[in-house]
Amino acid sequence: MQFSILTIFPEMFGDFCRHGIVRRALENKIIGVHPIDLRQFAVGRHRVTDDRPYGGGCGMVMKPEPLMAAIRALRFEAPEATVIHLSPKGRVFGQNVARQFAALGHLAFICGRYEGVDARVEKEVDVDLCLGDYILTGGELGAMVVMDAVTRLLPGALGKEASVDAESFNDALLEHGHYTRPVEFEGDRVPEVLQSGHHQEIEAWRMEYSLIHTLLKRPDLLAQRRLTKTEAGYLIRWYRHLQKLLEKAGIAIK
Repeated sequence: MQFSILTIFPEMFGDFCRHGIVRRALENKIIGVHPIDLRQFAVGRHRVTDDRPYGGGCGMVMKPEPLMAAIRALRFEAPEATVIHLSPKGRVFGQNVARQFAALGHLAFICGRYEGVDARVEKEVDVDLCLGDYILTGGELGAMVVMDAVTRLLPGALGKEASVDAESFNDALLEHGHYTRPVEFEGDRVPEVLQSGHHQEIEAWRMEYSLIHTLLKRPDLLAQRRLTKTEAGYLIRWYRHLQKLLEKAGIAIK
């Protein structure tokens, strides 16, 4: 997988590439990371990449000339590249999108700044992508998030492929809780079942944990899942247990 980043701050990706899974993926040639300085494509003595917007308004807009020149140079060298514009107007990024991206060979990110990029650049964009309903100062952090999420899905990046299969958002469930030593911490003990060595019981506990916590914290995810009879049974049993606790506490259920 090749990542190209069109940015006025290419140096931001230096530290990003020196740590963790991204560093190991680079060393093992699973990915390549190529920041492209947009100022190299700007003309004039000061290499200006932004200007005031037509029609007035606050802020600046990234000029079309450097962006178009950089994108076209990239497409000439790598015609297979998928050009992604990080924008609040785009498709919301999620684990399913990360999996789709991981199946591609080359992702190129347009990192906007200020009020965004000149609208005439949009004709060169393959995918508009949004990380969520909030605004960042620039697209660089967004590109790093996507790169990290995609890299860990690539074969060999994590070392243990099962790690990817068991993570949150796979099969529309949040991942179960994790515990490590010590067995007891501030009066809170590791569940006995996890210490039992009983693999079937452990898997059942983990599934029940995932179902309940997804219901409590992300019911929108659970709505996407077709429950098996066993999974529905876990939730029904938990609901009945909750009813008993509420009744015992004197809380009426209407």
